[in-house]
Amino acid sequence: MHTARAVQRLTLAIEDFNSVFIRLPTSDRLTFSTLSVLHTLSRTGPCRLSDLVRTEQIKQPALTSAVAKLERDGLVERRPDPSDGRASMLSLTAAGRSVVSRRHADRVQGLRDLIDRLPPADRTRLLGIADVLRQIVRLANEKPHGRSGK
Repeated sequence: MHTARAVQRLTLAIEDFNSVFIRLPTSDRLTFSTLSVLHTLSRTGPCRLSDLVRTEQIKQPALTSAVAKLERDGLVERRPDPSDGRASMLSLTAAGRSVVSRRHADRVQGLRDLIDRLPPADRTRLLGIADVLRQIVRLANEKPHGRSGK
């Protein structure tokens, strides 16, 4: 069983790590919101704007503006939704996929540089938790079980 104190320490560590990770230097200078949209589309594939509103946790007007900028920049394209002609599907263009790929490569290198500064035993421990983190992501994406909101 885990203690509340251990979970609190883990939460703080993840929050601090996320602050470092999202600021790792990259070659592309886009806002956090637009990068998040590109990342989501790269992971989920084509989707409606309404689907992005649920995943991106920003208000629809801000998201609409971000998507419009991504379209103008040639990183996202809109196509008619084959199941509903009134709606459209958003997807990455080749240029959008290239931005996501470059950003991922930049982050891999930035994280590698930091990990290389750790003692060997800590490097091994850290790299071993990737599967556990993926499992947590899968659990978070499942339908809620038990208590909600906690």
